[in-house]
Amino acid sequence: MLKQLSIIVISTSLLLPSFSYASNDGNQTNQSFSKAKKMLEREVYTKVPKLTIYCQADFNSKKKITDHNGFTSTKHVKRQAKIEWEHVVPAENFGRNFKEWREGDSACVNSKGKIFKGRRCAEKLNIPYRYMQADMYNLYPAIGAVNALRSNYNFASQVTAEKNQFGSCPIKMKNKTVQPPDYAKGQIARAYLYMEAAYPAYNIGRQKRELQAWDKQYPVTRTECRRTQLIENLQGNENSIVKSACLDRGLW
Repeated sequence: MLKQLSIIVISTSLLLPSFSYASNDGNQTNQSFSKAKKMLEREVYTKVPKLTIYCQADFNSKKKITDHNGFTSTKHVKRQAKIEWEHVVPAENFGRNFKEWREGDSACVNSKGKIFKGRRCAEKLNIPYRYMQADMYNLYPAIGAVNALRSNYNFASQVTAEKNQFGSCPIKMKNKTVQPPDYAKGQIARAYLYMEAAYPAYNIGRQKRELQAWDKQYPVTRTECRRTQLIENLQGNENSIVKSACLDRGLW
C-alpha cells in the first residue's frame, strides 16, 4: 500500500518574504530556459555521453532518440521520438513559492482580458523564478514521453506497480508516484540537495534524509562529475554538492 512506501515528498516554503527569493549560490547568469537547453545540447552533451537520465536511451545532436534502450509506452507516443529537458526538481514545486505562480498578477492577462497564473505568469514577471527554471544543474535529458508521464510526481524508493510498465526501461509509476532506476537515484538526490542549498525559496522538507541516503548509496560517477564541470564553466556557479563528492573520489 502507498502508506507503506518511502515517498520523497517535495515540500516548499510559502512563508519567505519576496526579497529572500534571490539565489545564494545558484544560477545568476542566465534567465532563459530556452538558452539553458541549447547550451546543454551544444556545449555539455557534446562532451558527455548522450544518454537520458531515466532510461539511458541514446539521442543525437538533433535531440532525436536513436535507441530507446527498450522503452515503450502507449501514452504520449509523439513525444517518444525526441528528448526533452526534465526539471528533476519540478518547476511547479519551486514555482509555487512565487506569488505570480500561485495567484497571478494584473500584468498577466491574455488576449481575452483574463488574468492567468502558474508557470506562464512567473516566467513573464519574476526574474528569480526564471533563474531557477534555467538552472542547468537541475536539467537532465529524458525521453519526451517519460518527461510527460513523470509530470511533477514525487519520487519513491519503491512503487508497487506491475513489472515492465515501460518495456525494459526500469522506471515505475503508480498513483502519482515514481520509482526511478537505481542508476538515476544519486543524480536525482544531488539535484534536490543542490537546489535547496542554492535557493532560499526552496526547501526539500521531511524527506531530506531519504535523499541523503540515496546520495551516499549511489555515489557520483566520472560522467556526472564531468557534466558538473562543464555546467560550472558555462553557468559560473559551483554545485558544491556534486563537486565535493567528485573531489573526494578523485574525479574532479
